[in-house]
Amino acid sequence: MDTILFINLFLVVLLIVLTAFFVGSEFAVVKVRMSRLDQMIQEGNKSAILAKKIAGDLDYYLSACQLGITVTALGLGALGEPTVEKILHPVFDEFGVSAAVSTLLSFGIAFISVTFLHVVIGELAPKTLAIQYAEKMTLIFARPLFIFGKIMYPFIWLLNGSARLFLGLFGVKPAGHEQAHSEDELKIIMAQSFQSGEINQTELALMQNVFAFDEHVVKDLMVPRMRMATISERLSKAELMEIFMDNPFTRYPVTEENDKDRILGYINVKEVLTDFANGHEYPVTHYLKDLPVVSESTSLQDTLRKMKETRSHIVLVVDEYGGTAGIVSMEDLLEEIVGEIRDEFDTDEVEEIQELPNNEYLVAGTVLLEDLEERFGLRFTNDEDVDTIGGWIQMHNIDLQPGEHIDTETFSVEVIEMENYQINQIKLWLHPLEKAE
Repeated sequence: MDTILFINLFLVVLLIVLTAFFVGSEFAVVKVRMSRLDQMIQEGNKSAILAKKIAGDLDYYLSACQLGITVTALGLGALGEPTVEKILHPVFDEFGVSAAVSTLLSFGIAFISVTFLHVVIGELAPKTLAIQYAEKMTLIFARPLFIFGKIMYPFIWLLNGSARLFLGLFGVKPAGHEQAHSEDELKIIMAQSFQSGEINQTELALMQNVFAFDEHVVKDLMVPRMRMATISERLSKAELMEIFMDNPFTRYPVTEENDKDRILGYINVKEVLTDFANGHEYPVTHYLKDLPVVSESTSLQDTLRKMKETRSHIVLVVDEYGGTAGIVSMEDLLEEIVGEIRDEFDTDEVEEIQELPNNEYLVAGTVLLEDLEERFGLRFTNDEDVDTIGGWIQMHNIDLQPGEHIDTETFSVEVIEMENYQINQIKLWLHPLEKAE
């Protein structure tokens, strides 16, 4: 084998290796996650710093990879087939093959061999490795790709500029490669992370609750007016202590003349009891604090922001006419994210939906219709103007009394407990699905 042939073979191998490098780099930098690079940087991985710089300037370095792939492919085409033909000609001459046939066979075998090596070793294998080991290959290829990009800067700048000018003729503007994800995409990513074992059920539920937090308004979780525990501005010490014993809350709205539509503010029980313990007795108005106000349609996020700004753990909810609709506490908001919070005073609390035998459930009248629809797959008709199951029952029959029920094709509800016209508890039972004959 002469020297020229040996050099050509070496160049063919080198061009295939370079093609593999550029293809692997291209797929690796596209596949790698920027958040993962940030994490590796925080862990002290110096290679990740350069990798992030490349991934952050994706348009430029993809152009560098494309330039490298094109140049190596052209070089391989120019050297590969003539080199293989030159190796095969003596073999065919040895067997007495005519020159015409020898040329044809040599070209065909050379074309197939070089194409096979280029596609399998130069394209498919590095692509598969880059997709499967994106982080590792990005870190390995980052430095040589960065150096190549610096050396070839004039050519890449010229080619990118030409491409932009050409696209500009058709009104197409260049766009950045953003890696931001929409809320729906993040939900899918979280579900996939849970399925792969990267996060547990509690973490998944917590993140889902965070996304759902701003989809609700205060009307969905407020303590309604009828259940609000308030105190009057003129109560004596003995009357206050009796209320504090009966309702173990930390904060109470203060009314004027026991009118819940005339809220003066709120008091903190700790301050009152501290003064009582020290022998001081002041009127209720001495402890009054301003009570922030929100409307029924205010989002939970805006409500939480208002609580933080006013440093208040409760807010008053008013209806469209300015009357008191209910009250929301910081604990109510936090429970929307972290789930039920129980303390030493919650020993007598029961679940809003309690399962009974025979497909029956005890349900609080304040449970939202959308929660029942999601849990049991029910469909409540004519529910545009009501939010709770108690309101839905009253809409159908305002005079319904305990023991009476409403039947539908898929479920029935029976009033169990009510106070005045407020339905506190119902029994829900689901009808069995009819099997197709």
